[in-house]
Amino acid sequence: MTALFALATSLLWGLADFGGGLLTRRTPALTVVVVSQTVAALVLGAVVLVTGAWGEAGPRLWCAVAAGLVGPVAMLAFYKALALGPMGVVSPLGSLGVAVPVGIGLALGERPGPVQCLGIAVAVVGVLLAGGPQFRGAPVQRRAVLLTLLAAFGFGTVMAFIAEASTTLGGLFLALFVQRVTNVVAGGAALYVSVRRGGAGRLWGEGEGRRDLAGRAGLAALPAFAFVGLADVAANGTYALAAQRGPVAVAAVLASLYPVVTALAARGVLRERLRGVQAAGAGLALVGTVLLATG
Repeated sequence: MTALFALATSLLWGLADFGGGLLTRRTPALTVVVVSQTVAALVLGAVVLVTGAWGEAGPRLWCAVAAGLVGPVAMLAFYKALALGPMGVVSPLGSLGVAVPVGIGLALGERPGPVQCLGIAVAVVGVLLAGGPQFRGAPVQRRAVLLTLLAAFGFGTVMAFIAEASTTLGGLFLALFVQRVTNVVAGGAALYVSVRRGGAGRLWGEGEGRRDLAGRAGLAALPAFAFVGLADVAANGTYALAAQRGPVAVAAVLASLYPVVTALAARGVLRERLRGVQAAGAGLALVGTVLLATG
C-alpha cells in the first residue's frame, strides 16, 4: 500500500504542477494560488465537519498555520517559474525540497551518510546544468531557476511543518484545512493589495478595458483551478498515508517522481523540447533528490 499511495502522490503532484503552470501562463500566479486553494479549503472544511476532525485540535495546529504562511510564497514562486519554463527543467528542480528535512536533521545533530553527500553533490551539479548554455546571458532562464529553488525550499519547509502538525488521519484533515485557510488569508491579502495597486483588471491578467471578458474567462477556467487545488491537497494526503503505512524513505523516493509526470505532460501537451544539457541537468537534479531521500 505504501508504493500505491506514494505513486498516487507523484501522479497528483505532477498533474497539479502542470495545471498550475499552464494556468499561470494566462492568469497571474497569485490568482491561481488563491482561487485553487480556496476551492481546496471549502472541500476540506466539509470533510472536517463530516469526520468530526475538530476534536483533533491542539497546539500542533500552529505548525499548520506556519505551513500555510510559507505555502503561498512557495507556490507563487513555483507557478511563476513553470510559466517561464521549460517545465521539464523547472519541475525536477522543485523536487529538491527534500533537502530541507536533511538540513533539519543536521541542525539536530545528525550527520549525512555517504549516499546523502553524493546526493547533495549530484543535485548541485544538476542545478548548474539545468540553466543550459545560456545560464549567464539569459535573465529569464536564470530567474526561473532561482524561483524554483526558492519554491523547493518552501515546499520542503511545508512538508516538515505538516508532519509535525498531525499524527492521526483526522488530525491530518484538520491540519490540511487550517493550512489551506491560512493560504487563502495570506494569499488573498496579497492579491487584494495587488488589485488595489494595479486595478481590478489585473485579477485575471487583463487590461482595464477588457475586465468583463477577463471575468468570464476566469469563470470558464474555474474547473481547472479546482483541479489544481484538489490535486495538491489529495497529494498531501496520499503522501501522509504512504509514510504512515511503510518506510518513509520508500514513500519519499516514489513520491519524488512527480517531476516525471509534469515533464511528460509538458512534452505531450506543449510539445516542449529541451537542450541536451538542460535535460541532463534536470535528470541529475532528480537523481540527487532520490539519493537524498534514500541516504
